[in-house]
Amino acid sequence: MSDHRNVTERNPNDPKGLIRESFRMEGVTVEECRSIFLDWALSLPEGISQQQAATALLAQYGSGQAAHPMFPVLTAATEAPAKAKRRGGWRARRSDMS
Repeated sequence: MSDHRNVTERNPNDPKGLIRESFRMEGVTVEECRSIFLDWALSLPEGISQQQAATALLAQYGSGQAAHPMFPVLTAATEAPAKAKRRGGWRARRSDMS
């Protein structure tokens, strides 16, 4: 007995196909793309870098799509995060008592 189900190869960089489908959507907004991106980021398998996966997906789906709202969302994900600066602590809360 053979299995005739439509079997599609999964992309480890887009396991649910969310980014692929977002680029196919017409009329999708930046806000919707950010929501889709968050779902995508949370669904990445352990060990896959979000930055590297976003770069690969831009290369795969982003060609000629610079006007699509998902393009800037993914582009931002390819950039290294800014180095966090320490804020707060007792010195920040201390009032000037000169």
